[in-house]
Amino acid sequence: MSSNCSAVHIADFYTDKTIFITGGTGFVGKVLLEKLLRACPGISRIYLLIRPKRDQQAQERLQQLLCSPLFDSVRKERPGDLSKVRAIEGDITQPELAIAPLDIALLTSSVNVVFHSAATVKFDEKLKLSVAINMLGTQRLVELCKKMDRLECLVHVSTAYCNCDRDEVKEMVYPPSIRPDIVTSLVDMLDEDLVDFLTMKLIGNRPNTYTFTKALAESWIKENKGDLPLVIVRPSIVISSINGPLQGWVDNWHGPTGIVAALGKGLYRAILCDSDKTVDLVPVDMVINLMIVAAWSVGTTASTDIQIYNCCTGQQKPIKWKDFIDMCFKYTRKHPFPQILWYPGGTITASRTLNLISWYLVQWLPAYILDLLVWLAGGKPIMLKVQEKLWKAVTCVNYFALNQWRFDNENVRALAKTLSDDDRKQFCFDVVEIDWETYIENYVLGIRRFLFKKDNSTLPKARQQVKRLYWSHSLTQFTLVVCLWQLLVISITFLW
Repeated sequence: MSSNCSAVHIADFYTDKTIFITGGTGFVGKVLLEKLLRACPGISRIYLLIRPKRDQQAQERLQQLLCSPLFDSVRKERPGDLSKVRAIEGDITQPELAIAPLDIALLTSSVNVVFHSAATVKFDEKLKLSVAINMLGTQRLVELCKKMDRLECLVHVSTAYCNCDRDEVKEMVYPPSIRPDIVTSLVDMLDEDLVDFLTMKLIGNRPNTYTFTKALAESWIKENKGDLPLVIVRPSIVISSINGPLQGWVDNWHGPTGIVAALGKGLYRAILCDSDKTVDLVPVDMVINLMIVAAWSVGTTASTDIQIYNCCTGQQKPIKWKDFIDMCFKYTRKHPFPQILWYPGGTITASRTLNLISWYLVQWLPAYILDLLVWLAGGKPIMLKVQEKLWKAVTCVNYFALNQWRFDNENVRALAKTLSDDDRKQFCFDVVEIDWETYIENYVLGIRRFLFKKDNSTLPKARQQVKRLYWSHSLTQFTLVVCLWQLLVISITFLW
């Protein structure tokens, strides 16, 4: 039994509470919303900050979100609870979040817990926009929270990689190489072209604007939070759900997901990574559970000390890049994606030179030949464009595939020990329980089901296709070996 069994249970803590979520239409935000509705039925109200789009108002976007298969369980068991969710029209990039005065009054008088997950997660985002969303958006949200009379906790979602300029990352806020206010002033004063020119100098040893601006946001929060009861949760690489309500659920192509899709399609065969390095993957629902529990912990202790949690797997349940990629090949062959181009497989190297050579031989050259044949047949060539997009996507993650970090997670382990047995089961974030084989198989099935929109009834036909491609691939390899052998024999004969 845990050491804190007498404390109020997590679901009970959220009873009659009003929640405000930014980033609720994003991957993490959707899972958070669903889990709060499903596991905390006593919640009074959930407000989502939603930016209207050109063809959709905030309320329309909310209704579209709630129609997702992710909410099928709630819809079936307690359909009335979906009415607890309300849209607050706003924009994280605008002053005062572009929230109407009446809505600000509503939030400041009623909200008890805030989850701030709104961010641009694009690694190659321009610095000006990354600052506007990840830094200024956070500052505006914090200022709004300071006006909330009933606030019990603010959970800020950061990233474990915001301190990727150091090998070991503890659960603390590190001093930045440049003050946040200087960066915001520069970005505000200078035009975008000049900011783009200075970006690499400003971000220093970090690989992109995402990790840079997330680090600056943390630093600003530490210096300006005042008495806010605040938690920072730092997940590593967030991918599909491991448990409920839908195993393998994923709704975007970001990070490894797009790469796995390309691997399974046979489009990506020249893989740059260090096979022996750890890839720090974490299921999205474990991140969500930690966020919910962290808010409960602060809310029930009334702490104003900043709490930081590195939500990672590398220390307790590591998986190496080679094992991850081998499992992806194994299960994309077992559960093939639709309309695959070639048999899933490829080469892995940590050498940029060898990888570049491989790209030219097994990526660019075949794409050029295919496009030429399509053009001669009167069709529209697309393979070179596909390879260009894939090259851009892969380039963004190469830094993380060639390096490794030690993310300390003592705070996370300590928090887990305070839970009752029931709460530990309901809000599990113990990464030791991950079975990578089962999880990666469900991840592949999730990509197939939720991104490619194919159910299991299409698997027999897909497996027949991958079997044919296997024999084509084997025949091609055999033919190439024979040709190379003949060239070698001819060369030796000629030399003699």
